[in-house]
Amino acid sequence: MALRIEGYVIVSADGMLADASNVMPDQLRFEGDQAFFSAALDRVNLILHGRNSYEDQPNSPKRRRIFLTRKVATIAPDPANPKSTLWNPDGASFDAACKYASVDSGTVAVIGGPAVFGMFMDRYDVFWLSVAARVRLPDGEPCFPGVPARSPQQILAAHGLHAGEPQMLEPAEDVSVTPWRRDARD
Repeated sequence: MALRIEGYVIVSADGMLADASNVMPDQLRFEGDQAFFSAALDRVNLILHGRNSYEDQPNSPKRRRIFLTRKVATIAPDPANPKSTLWNPDGASFDAACKYASVDSGTVAVIGGPAVFGMFMDRYDVFWLSVAARVRLPDGEPCFPGVPARSPQQILAAHGLHAGEPQMLEPAEDVSVTPWRRDARD
């Protein structure tokens, strides 16, 4: 399979993607980041996420996706969404899930949560890390396994990814996105 794996997340300054109740709070919602995220997802061939991660956008129902769940033994169609495949990573490989979803090339966007992000740390071609530098979420849900003992940036670097040039998405709110690439020459 010729798949490009990309990750997408917005985090607080302390590396959290959700609050203590495991909900993405309004403090992490910024128009510039939402526009960046939506445009990125419009370009991918497949979206991969867990039970608490989703994108609530006008094009969401049109996007092909794989939803990680333990409610199926291996791979199954999603009875709630004809464009969605249910996948249990304990019962089938990622490649098998992609094949079932009719995606064997192109770009896969991994959009969370923490365990899902962790599964692909050594496979990302690029990880788009958005940071809301003025937001803190004490006792929140860390974006990756290993946060907060290490920062998201330290974890990405430990998995062979290199920071590119950050782009300001919301200058007035100090929200930026940085591409972390497997090969810095990309």
